[in-house]
Amino acid sequence: MKKKLVLASLALLGAGLFCWWQNNGLVVTEMEYINEKVPPAFAGFRIVQVSDLHNKEFGRGNARLLAAIREARPDLVVITGDLADKRQTNVEVARSFAAEAAKIAPVFYVAGNHEQGLDYGEFRNLLAAAGVTVLDNAGITLERQGEHVALLGLADPAFLDYALDAEEIFARNLAGLMAGHAGMFTVLLSHRPEKIDIYSAQGIDLVFAGHAHGGQFRLPLIGGLVAPHQGLFPKYTSGMYEEGDTAMVVSRGLGNSIFPLRLFNRPELVVVTLRRE
Repeated sequence: MKKKLVLASLALLGAGLFCWWQNNGLVVTEMEYINEKVPPAFAGFRIVQVSDLHNKEFGRGNARLLAAIREARPDLVVITGDLADKRQTNVEVARSFAAEAAKIAPVFYVAGNHEQGLDYGEFRNLLAAAGVTVLDNAGITLERQGEHVALLGLADPAFLDYALDAEEIFARNLAGLMAGHAGMFTVLLSHRPEKIDIYSAQGIDLVFAGHAHGGQFRLPLIGGLVAPHQGLFPKYTSGMYEEGDTAMVVSRGLGNSIFPLRLFNRPELVVVTLRRE
């Protein structure tokens, strides 16, 4: 009896450690995006993507996450939504992380669906004060050695839920951004991967998205099991996808929200290097 109790205790301890590791063992995924349209001056340009942090901390003050970003030597850090969590909101965790990340490299941010549940005007102001550039339905031109890349951002459709034609407005917002950066190599930040047809229709070159949390549970040969706005066995959960001339990088994200547990789906920091060949 005593032996069985010890074995059961060890099994429970092992299961607990495994679950902790699955939700706290940070993974850094390196990718290359190759396109001859990348301006020569931007060849080798490194972009770190942070997505779906949901107030989570990797070490005190997010020290482990910030160390991983620093080690990646980014030229740019992009945050693709859900930096804060509307159900367990801790704005200070989000603000503090953003402020420290901005000391490593320029940080650009777009809202996710969870930010829609905050006092978003105040949250935007906090991010701006922390040195973050907010790109909700806005775009800027990055310049390097006299060459240029358009960096565009779309606010999450959750901010359009009141509108019957929210999908049309979302697409129209992107078309307006593209019109102001015609002919340029374009990088888009958008929380939603399931909108890839809209991005492709506008001829976006490279998209960074999140939202799917990697499908929450991942199984061999199957991939993610469920994702918001994609349902069961979602198509876009992790890695790089292509539709037409558009490539889309989908981060598995870093934190959790409604469901507090990941399985075979460790938190992910994405690093993309732009290449011409």
